[in-house]
Amino acid sequence: MFVVRETFTAKPGQASKLAQMFKQVMGNMPALKTRVLTDHIGPFNTVVLESETADLMELEKALQEYMSNQALRDQMKGYTELYLEGGREVYKVV
Repeated sequence: MFVVRETFTAKPGQASKLAQMFKQVMGNMPALKTRVLTDHIGPFNTVVLESETADLMELEKALQEYMSNQALRDQMKGYTELYLEGGREVYKVV
């Protein structure tokens, strides 16, 4: 099993909007077990999209599904305007 964390530093005042957008869209992608996290103690304006997947091929399949699903892409339209920077980390669960 793998845990994938995509961490974003939202623009000031945009973290809640970005988190809600992720939560709504990920609810439409049942192939991945996901959750959305926001900062409580730590760097301000942080939004984390955390997903669990059995293997990396499953993750790749889910990403391809997202890219080919116009309705999901429409829901995410403009999300890149809500954050300053981001990154992805992939961890193997032992």
